[in-house]
Amino acid sequence: MLLGSDLAELYGVKTLRLNEQIRRIADRFPDDFLLRLTNQEVASLRSHFAILKTSLRGQHRKYPPLAFTEHGAVMAATILSSPRAAAMSVYIVRAFVRLRAMLESNAQLTRKLDALEKSVAVMDADSKRQFKELRAVVFALASPPTKEQ
Repeated sequence: MLLGSDLAELYGVKTLRLNEQIRRIADRFPDDFLLRLTNQEVASLRSHFAILKTSLRGQHRKYPPLAFTEHGAVMAATILSSPRAAAMSVYIVRAFVRLRAMLESNAQLTRKLDALEKSVAVMDADSKRQFKELRAVVFALASPPTKEQ
């Protein structure tokens, strides 16, 4: 999910312009493309990310911020018609495709490890411990890096 203000920045337009276009053709943005955050969710974001009250563009907004799914981000690019929006929509689609591929790769790795664990029916306690440690290392390596890394 991307916040509307972040998406507008990526596309090189003002958040106000993005919001205007979204309201103008709201029927192109069903619930699985776009969410309007509640005031409670905005407060949670502010506390979770230690964001100042002014950082989410105005404490006293008329409308709560929007959050876009990958489909909504691409749809927003199609209605903005700026060259940067078109280029960024391609980039966003590719990023989501890579993310899905990573998730599928992790799922395949999990299935393989499960099969290996089942195929080794008789294991002593030390072997089980080593297998669990191996599994933890493999998952740590296969997981996408976090911001702290």
